[in-house]
Amino acid sequence: MKIRSVLSAAVLTVATTFATTSALAQETFTLRLAETWGPNFPIFGDATKDMARMAEEMSDGRLRIRIDSSNKHKAPFGVFDMVKAGQYDMGHSASYYWKGKVPNTLFFTSMPFGMTAQEQYAWFYYGEGMDLMQEVYEPHNMLSFPGGNTGIQMGGWFRKEIKSLEDLQGLKMRIPGFAGEVFAEVGVNPTNIPPGELYTALERNTIDAVEWVGPALDLRLGFQQIADYYYTGWHEPATELQFLVNQETWDELPEDLQEILRVAMRTAAYDMLIHSMHANAEAWDTIRDKHPNIEIKNFPEDVLQAMYDANKKLLKEAAQRDDLAKKIVDSQAEYLRKARAYTDIADRAYLNTMGEIE
Repeated sequence: MKIRSVLSAAVLTVATTFATTSALAQETFTLRLAETWGPNFPIFGDATKDMARMAEEMSDGRLRIRIDSSNKHKAPFGVFDMVKAGQYDMGHSASYYWKGKVPNTLFFTSMPFGMTAQEQYAWFYYGEGMDLMQEVYEPHNMLSFPGGNTGIQMGGWFRKEIKSLEDLQGLKMRIPGFAGEVFAEVGVNPTNIPPGELYTALERNTIDAVEWVGPALDLRLGFQQIADYYYTGWHEPATELQFLVNQETWDELPEDLQEILRVAMRTAAYDMLIHSMHANAEAWDTIRDKHPNIEIKNFPEDVLQAMYDANKKLLKEAAQRDDLAKKIVDSQAEYLRKARAYTDIADRAYLNTMGEIE
């Protein structure tokens, strides 16, 4: 009788464990995501929708993500605080928007004169990027993941041609992140404005120039109708958006759903990069055809040199601010040194070769 009772208890324990595991496997989770962008925002909004669709399909419906755009939550630049507090489980935005709250967040979007998208993704996933980013976000109850790359962004739309440093003095320009600080060093008055207000701000002379993304998104906002000078990029060579995840939300997910979410975010991020390339090529073809008044300009050499020197000065100051900032600055500099040496004999050499024979 005693042996039979022990066996019965063991069978009951196994059955209970199996039932509990099975129930957990079937449990569904619905996460709420707040994005900085408006509803159906092209490319950026596609990344969040693609991520949510993949997560639901790969989990067989066990993981669903409901997206609230800025028109719903009314706080395009409040995503950091809402995810940190648990008001939303996830967010989609850009890390450099939070520099006023946590200065070290700005390093994880794109840095002036820094890595290309290919180089930066390598740093994130095979260098120290992900570990350093988590070190920054962990004290704020969040995880941060790459959320989609635009590639090299254009340097902005200007109503007047920039011929020298003199032309930058007092210029009011929408430009966020570290680049805004660099521009401030050379005389510009930088500001940040939500995407939906950019056209009106430029049209009404609230600002004199605007940096947004590239031909695909710039064309949709209509900057080509009010500014003739379109400058090439230097400030954001690999603009990476981000997926934020509340730490408690992440911890509550079973391990398989954590991995599904991780894979969905990573896949959607890469897809946004190639989507951006396609859309920018199509849009630039349209601008060249229908808006011949637009002039592509490079910033003058003295302006670029002044910005490069200002960037070095600000990076040095940032590295002296705290130990974590120094770790990030040093890591990016060292990875750029190694990666760019190969880029020079690969991508750059190929493009130079093509330029010689075309």
